[in-house]
Amino acid sequence: MTDAPSIRILLVDDHPVVRAGLSGLLSSQPDFRVVGEASNGLEALSLLEQIGADVVLMDLRMPQMDGVTAIRQIRARFPRVQILVLTTYDTDSEIVRAVEAGATGYLLKDVPREELFRAVRLCARGEAVLSPPVAARLLGRMRGSAEETLSVRELEVLALVAKGFSNKEIARKLKISEATVKTHLLHAFDKLGVDDRTAAVTVALERGILRLEG
Repeated sequence: MTDAPSIRILLVDDHPVVRAGLSGLLSSQPDFRVVGEASNGLEALSLLEQIGADVVLMDLRMPQMDGVTAIRQIRARFPRVQILVLTTYDTDSEIVRAVEAGATGYLLKDVPREELFRAVRLCARGEAVLSPPVAARLLGRMRGSAEETLSVRELEVLALVAKGFSNKEIARKLKISEATVKTHLLHAFDKLGVDDRTAAVTVALERGILRLEG
């Protein structure tokens, strides 16, 4: 009985402890071989040039070149390489950007080890894989459509947030209570799949829902 060929894995994460932990974990599988480690997207591209890989395990937020930019470049330069995002970030905007850039799969770092092993094997075959929380967020986003439309008032509040106004100033400007401003913001956060004011403005601008006048 001949051994199946090893799946060659490149780890890309800016935390050495995370890389070391993943390397030890993945190396416990007879069909996995960790061929290299990189601390950012630039290093990952350089290593792929030198040694290649079948699957890249990619974090998203890293210095010098982030994960999404690296995914796009790997897709363009090494189309046979599969990319499995492994991150702590599960906001709609992060997930969609990574998937649109060409990620084969998207997992959160609290994933059970057996699920991680299975995902690596699926990705190596070019099969898409999403951890359940990520799949749920994507499905919810699709059901509500990218534009689960913000109300006129929510847009007004968000536009003022984008201009740097505080909740108190927004309340005074729109002649509503501060509590009502907070309620509108929470509804907007929920629709946009974000957790804070800055992210809400960023995602609304990215999707073209909010347009700032000069």
